[in-house]
Formats: sequence, C-alpha cells, structure tokens
Amino acid sequence: MWPNAVAKALSCFEWAFREPGRYLDASAFESPGVGDARDDLEWAMLFLPPGAKRDVGRLLTRIDEEFEHRTLPEPHYNEWAAARWWWARMRER
Repeated sequence: MWPNAVAKALSCFEWAFREPGRYLDASAFESPGVGDARDDLEWAMLFLPPGAKRDVGRLLTRIDEEFEHRTLPEPHYNEWAAARWWWARMRER
C-alpha cells in the first residue's frame, strides 16, 4: 500500500456520496473512482493491524450499505466481478 491510501479511498466515497440524488452519477465511477477506491479498501484490510482493521471494517459496512442503496444490480455482470460485488452494480438508471 502507498501512504494515505485508505484516506484517499475514503475521501473518494465521501465525495461520491455527497452528490444529491438516489443514484450515483456515472462520473463517480470514472477511473479512479469508487470501484477502484473500494478495491483499495479491500486490499488495505489485508494489511491493517487489528484495531485499524475493525475501524475500517465498520466504515466499510456503512460504505457498502450506501453504495448498494445508490446503485442497481448489473444484469450482465461477469465472473470476474463475482468476488468484487461492487463492480457488478449499475452506476445510474
């Protein structure tokens, strides 16, 4: 991981979730976007010490709930995205 990777990933979600509306705008997914940020947080969880892992895990739970609420299931997802469910979500209506 690189310095401030978790903070940068969290700020990406903060920016995306601040946007009004029920659905996330497609610009939230432009690279690097929320999908990449969610990948970074997943990767960071493998290396964080136990206390930080619990804290980030609690944030991830809230992020995932909001992300799932503001996106729709992708009807044509591929197997690559099966383990990374956030890539199998539609960005906007």
